[in-house]
Amino acid sequence: MDTASTHAYDDVRRPAPRAPRALATEAVHAGRDDLARQGLHAPPIDLSTTYPSYDSRGEAERIDAFATTGAEPDGPPVYGRLGNPTVARFETALARLEGTESAVAFASGMAALSAVLLARAAQGLRHVVAVRPLYGCSDHLLTAGLLGTEVTWTDPAGITDALRPDTGLVLVESPANPTLAEVDLRAVAHACGSVPLLVDNTFATPVLQRPAASGARLVLHSATKYLGGHGDVLAGVVACDEEFAGRLRQVRFATGGVLHPLAGYLLLRGLSTLPVRVRAASATAADLAGRLAADPRVARVHYPRIGGAMVAFEVHGDPHEVIAGVRLITPAVSLGSVDTLIQHPASISHRIVDADDRRGAGVSDRLLRMSVGLEDVEDLWADLDAALGATTPDGPRARHHVSSGV
Repeated sequence: MDTASTHAYDDVRRPAPRAPRALATEAVHAGRDDLARQGLHAPPIDLSTTYPSYDSRGEAERIDAFATTGAEPDGPPVYGRLGNPTVARFETALARLEGTESAVAFASGMAALSAVLLARAAQGLRHVVAVRPLYGCSDHLLTAGLLGTEVTWTDPAGITDALRPDTGLVLVESPANPTLAEVDLRAVAHACGSVPLLVDNTFATPVLQRPAASGARLVLHSATKYLGGHGDVLAGVVACDEEFAGRLRQVRFATGGVLHPLAGYLLLRGLSTLPVRVRAASATAADLAGRLAADPRVARVHYPRIGGAMVAFEVHGDPHEVIAGVRLITPAVSLGSVDTLIQHPASISHRIVDADDRRGAGVSDRLLRMSVGLEDVEDLWADLDAALGATTPDGPRARHHVSSGV
């Protein structure tokens, strides 16, 4: 790699300070600030797994430095497991959108969460305090102790009392998957004391909230969802301070849960339209939540105060018939794509959670979770109306539930 390319890579990772910019502007330009100087408009994709170097002594020093702190090596890349210029662009952009010093990308959201748990366990801090509901696989990872962790489940009010000397992390998801329950992030961060708070911000995205501004040290995304936005990339990312980012890079290097450069490119492209997509889908979701709340075939609607493109609702009838009855809406796991998806959490995303724990967290057997996309609201409502079946004229009306923040 020539000197100009080396400097360009350093510019991506450590861009020069500049005046604050609006979120919509950052979404378009973050991670791309160096392109004009290189005579480029679209970000390049670097698919290299390894990089040439004729200075083996210098390589040894850089690798020693990485082993000590996890800081990204100065100069050109070394090996794909240590870092990649295309992925670095996405990390830089996401950190700016979340308002953190750094971000570290992984092959999936679960790989990202696993890295956080391993980083804390490496310091002898294996205990986790967590608030349900969480994404089903996150719940299972903690409950099963697959990484040697121990979890205490509590409500937000019980966090302080649940902390122990070996507590390494407090984990919340707000709005939560799949009930869209919300917590007061600032109050939770205060209750954590010196223990790092990790907030899963997948549903809200930095368009609707920035947990770091409320005291969270770690912000987790399944980047597969809204950050990518088109259902064609699998990824995870943690936005955090540079000290914790160094530990995460060391775990990523050792375990190999790296993000492919093409995925990094697709994510950077997805970020450029994130504010527009989230706001448009949120407007449609709010409209549909209101219609569902007024429908006698629906028992309860969950839609968060913060807004967003996710709607959950409980039906009086058989939820499986609704899944089978949609034609425009896609019955599929995942969320955050440009098209609308619907699924039955008790059968899919939260099936792995113990049934009593699942129901205790508000995930009823009649609950459906819908990720609203960018289609016209009337077309979506026509599909939902048909899937819900015949209306009972004197049936009970839905309760439009808004998360209480507790």
